[in-house]
Amino acid sequence: MSQFVLTGFSDEISPDFSVQLEEMKKLGIEYIEIRGVNGKNIVEHSIKEVNKIKKEMDSIGIKVSAIGSPIGKIKITDDFENHFETFKHIIEIAKVLETKYIRMFSFYIETADVLRYRDEVIKRLKILVNYAEQQDIILLHENEKDIYGDIPERCLDLYNTINSSHFQLIFDPANYVQCNITTYPNAFNTLKDKVTYYHIKDAVNATGEVVPSGKGDGHIFEIISELKNCGYKGFLSLEPHLGDFVGFSNLESDGDIPKFKEASDAGKFKLAFNSLMKIIREV
Repeated sequence: MSQFVLTGFSDEISPDFSVQLEEMKKLGIEYIEIRGVNGKNIVEHSIKEVNKIKKEMDSIGIKVSAIGSPIGKIKITDDFENHFETFKHIIEIAKVLETKYIRMFSFYIETADVLRYRDEVIKRLKILVNYAEQQDIILLHENEKDIYGDIPERCLDLYNTINSSHFQLIFDPANYVQCNITTYPNAFNTLKDKVTYYHIKDAVNATGEVVPSGKGDGHIFEIISELKNCGYKGFLSLEPHLGDFVGFSNLESDGDIPKFKEASDAGKFKLAFNSLMKIIREV
């Protein structure tokens, strides 16, 4: 089990950052994929505030695996200049929090003719990656629904076209399920040599509902088994999405926001953790 390094989106435990850290510590998880801190996204915090956040994390012994940033989670037709300024601020946040990874996306495409915007997507991503290279930061592209890179073939296209060690891939099984993609063996085998970081999130194909690992169609068991066999030693990041939480509505494209009956909390995060640990023990 030690080959996997567990992390997760602790803002799904509570908007209160102190509670997030305490609950992660109880689970024995020493990293977080930092996103929501005290009710607002980490990117909305000043560097002075981020320094305070870092001190609080140091005091409890928790580190940052990646910045759960919203970069690239705008429409491809939206203004890029201001977005790039936000990106530069996130780079500085990553330095303070001592992580080399920033999670990002490849822009929402609001047309069935996705390839129409391929050149603009590549252009924008190259600007981001060039700056990341200068700052020695690695961008991790997540396969979010409705962005350019929402299916394996286009993720592979981005990876090969950008062709930089500072642009790598996240594999999110639930997101692929929601795009009607077979995660294993299809998507996994297409991308496994290019993936640096795994989000642990499962979903049901018929409804798109996110469920605990192993309860959906994401083939989490098979994926974890393959990762164990091939000697993967990177992060597995818990992203439960089993209830509503502060900032969740800002993470989804228009019309895709699920209606949760309950709020996310420490119990739901622990359920996600236990579901993953059961799979890890069984593989």
